[in-house]
Amino acid sequence: MPVLEIKPADQCKFDILSLGEVMLRLYPGEERIWTTRTFRVWEGGGEYNVARGLRRCFGMRAALASAIVDNPVGRLLEDLILQGGVDISNVLWAKFDGIGRKSRVGLNFTERGFGVRAALGCSDRGHSAASQLKKGDIDWERIFGKQGVRWMHTGGIYAGLSETTPDVILEAMQAARRHGTIVSYDLNFRPSLWQDIGGTAKAIQVNREIARYVDVMLGNEEDFTAALGFKVEGVDEHLSELDPANFKKMIQAAVREYPNFKAVGTTLRSARTASVNDWSAIAYAEGRFAQARMYENLEIWDRVGGGDSFASGFIYGFLAGKTLEEAVNYGAAHGALAMTTPGDTTMATRSEVEKVMRGGGARVAR
Repeated sequence: MPVLEIKPADQCKFDILSLGEVMLRLYPGEERIWTTRTFRVWEGGGEYNVARGLRRCFGMRAALASAIVDNPVGRLLEDLILQGGVDISNVLWAKFDGIGRKSRVGLNFTERGFGVRAALGCSDRGHSAASQLKKGDIDWERIFGKQGVRWMHTGGIYAGLSETTPDVILEAMQAARRHGTIVSYDLNFRPSLWQDIGGTAKAIQVNREIARYVDVMLGNEEDFTAALGFKVEGVDEHLSELDPANFKKMIQAAVREYPNFKAVGTTLRSARTASVNDWSAIAYAEGRFAQARMYENLEIWDRVGGGDSFASGFIYGFLAGKTLEEAVNYGAAHGALAMTTPGDTTMATRSEVEKVMRGGGARVAR
C-alpha cells in the first residue's frame, strides 16, 4: 500500500497547486544590498518555489493560487512565473491605484552569505496583492471540485503576511480535503514576518490551528519548536549540531498531538560557515523513519530556497509512487543541488537529482 492515497493523475488538471505570495527577488550579486548599484531580478516565494520546482525539475503539472497587482511590475512577475511553466489561471489580478497605496508587488532583497558573513534578506512587501486576499475571494470548489488537484501546498510564510491570510489557508485546506486532495504545509518560520503582530506566540497560535488540516507537515530543524511550540529535550531554535535522534523525538511528539499528519519531512542543516554546510533530511510515515544521505561539507552558492527544493523533491517522491526512503532522498538531493545555483528557484534537472542520489561525483559531464 502507498504511504498516501493520492488521486490519479488522469482525474485531475493539476498535480500540484501552491497557495502563496510571489515576490520579485532583487539580488545584488557580489555586493551588499546597501552598496550595490545594480540588481538582478528573479521571482520567488516559499510556497510558489515548491510548485515551480515540481514543474521545472520533475515535470509535474503545477499551478499557483494567489493575487498580483495589474501594473507593469505585476506583469513582469507574470512573465517570470510563465517562464517557469507554472499555470496562473487561478491568480486574481488586483486593480492598480496609481502608486501602490492599496495594492503592489512585494519585493525581497537578498544577498548571499560567504564564510563568516551570513546571508541577509530584507523584505519590502507590505500591502501586496496576495497579502490582501480574504476568505471567499478564490473559488476553491471550482479548483478542487471541477478542475481537480492531486496535491495542495502552502506554508507559514503566507500565513504570517496579514490577518486574513490564515483564513484563506484554512478555507483552501478544508476544500482540498473535501475533494480528496493531499495537503502539505511548510512551517517556514520567519521571525520578521511575525515580530509586529504578536511574535512567536502569535505564530504558534496560527500554525497550531492550521496544523489540524495538514496531511504532510514540513519544516527545518528549528520550525517545529519556533512555529508549533514543541519543546523536546535537546531540540531548540538555537540548535547547531545535527542529532537525528532528537529530531525523531520531536516528530513523534508532533504526530502524537496531530494524528492527521500522515507524513512529516524535516531538513537537517549544520552551518559550518555561510558557504559550507552539512545537509540531510528525515522523513516519517506509518510509524517509521527514513533518513536521507548526509551531504557533508556541502558548498553553498545561495542557500535561499534549499528548503523549498527539499519540499518539491519530497512531494515528487509521493506523487511518483516512490517509497518513503526514495522520497526523502529526492528531497535532500534536490535541495542540495538548488543551493549550488543563484536565486530562490531550482535550476536542477531530475537526472541530476538522481545522479546525486546515487552518489555521483562532480566530474565534468561532456
